[in-house]
Order: sequence, then structure tokens, then C-alpha cells
Amino acid sequence: MVVNPAQTILGLVGTGVMGKSMAGHFIQAGYEVHIYNRTKSKAQELLDRGAHWQDSPGQLAQQCDVIITMVGFPKDVEEIYLGENGIISNTKPGSYVIDMTTSSPMLAKQIYEQALARQVFSLDAPVSGGDIGAKEARLSIMVGGSREAFDAMLPLFQKIGTNIVYQGEAGAGQHTKMCNQIAIASNMMGVVEALVYAKKSGLDPSTVLKSIESGAAGSWSLSNLAPRIIAGNFAPGFYVKHFIKDMKIALQSAEEMKVELPGLALAKSLYEQLAASGEEDSGTQALFKLIDK
Repeated sequence: MVVNPAQTILGLVGTGVMGKSMAGHFIQAGYEVHIYNRTKSKAQELLDRGAHWQDSPGQLAQQCDVIITMVGFPKDVEEIYLGENGIISNTKPGSYVIDMTTSSPMLAKQIYEQALARQVFSLDAPVSGGDIGAKEARLSIMVGGSREAFDAMLPLFQKIGTNIVYQGEAGAGQHTKMCNQIAIASNMMGVVEALVYAKKSGLDPSTVLKSIESGAAGSWSLSNLAPRIIAGNFAPGFYVKHFIKDMKIALQSAEEMKVELPGLALAKSLYEQLAASGEEDSGTQALFKLIDK
């Protein structure tokens, strides 16, 4: 398939924090974009910009050459792709389906196999970069599936991301995203504890940040989320509830491989405490609230 605005109709399922920006970039690039979201009102801005509404994932799949999904949980992915009126059973042969949700590697393989049986190309392509990366079209995209499908879809990935890496066969993208989340989990604990320590010792956290963010302690979370914490901004770039979901997937996959991840297990327990306190819809930086006592 030659991917360009004149020949390719895109479908996007899920227009939340990430999907909304992604769809916007495709519209701006001149593509005909069809969308579905569980709550239609949340997609109104995209409809105002020219996106076409479809009443179900299956109906959307019938209209499009490439279908991209960005939803919340593996159960949502499974329902959207493999359900009775799902994407796989309604997609035209020769089409491409790309799941950009952070989901289960095993489910990614299952979708790939069922898609292949219908002569449909499937990629698992989770992303990193949060709401900022989505808005600025500089997401990191980690991709699993056939190399040929990756090469064909690369022009689309380049509309929303800057660090785009083919990782291997089906499920490899999701496994790579698990590595990403494992690294973030322990790092977030360090970022939060450093800011709490700075505050309790009488230092100005903003001034401390100037000293440590460009040195060995530097990280995306320190540079992008620490300023939000200092400003008291706990709005979600990435939801606590979704981070817990990711950590559960990673721990389950690790258990299947007989790998112990004590740092990740600790982070998950802390975030579960945070969610239980009513912060499941806050951003991951809200962990500060649990530690700052």
C-alpha cells in the first residue's frame, strides 16, 4: 500500500488524551479521517475539524484502509478487535490495523494471527511521550509485526512521532513498551522522593531541579513531570489507572518468563495505594501526594 492523503482513508478508535492529538495531526496532513469514541461528545472538536463519525469500531473498519486504535485497557482492545461487531471481522482484505494502546503482548499476537487469516496486516505499536509528545507529534513508537507492514505504515508513524523503531515480530512492540514502563516506574519513585526530600530540607525544589535535571539524575520524568509537581498540577498526561494496568501486564509477562522485578512490584503497590485514595484519574506525578506526608 502507498500511504498518502489522496489514496488512504484512516480510521481512529479512541479520541482521548492521546488519540485526539494523533487524529488531529492526520487531519492536518490532509487525510480523510473517520473516528469512533465511546463518548461522542469528547470527539466533537475533531468532528468540527472535518473528521467523520462512525457508530461502532466495526462500521469504521468497513470504511477505512488503515485503522488505528488508542484505548484504555487490554479488555477494551480485545472487545474492539475480536468482538462480534469488531474490527477484524469487518476489515477489508489488504487493510492495515495498528493498535497503539499499551496492551498485552500475548493479545497482540492473537490479533496478528486472526488478522492474517483475513489477509489483514496487523501491527502492535505502543507509544511513549505522553500528552506533550502526542500534541507536538514527537512520540516514541515501538513496533511489532511484519517488517513489510512496518515499512508501509512508516509515513503515518512519521506524522505523529520522531523516534520510530521496528522491534520485531508480533508482540515485540508491546514487550518493548513494558521495558519502557518498568524504567519509568522506579524513576518516578526517585523523582517524587527527591522533591519531597528537597521540600522537607528547606530547599527550593525549582532551584534544586536546575541543578539535577541536566546531570546523571536527568530523565524525561524529572524534566517534564517534576515542574508539574512543583506547580501543584496533577492533571493527567498519563492516568494513574492506566499506569497500574501497564505495571500489571509487565509483572504478568515477567512471571511467565520467570523474571523477578522488585522495583516494579514496589511501584505498583504504591500506585495502588494512590488509586485507592481517590487519585486513579490523576496524572502519574500524583504519586507525590502519597509520599509527601
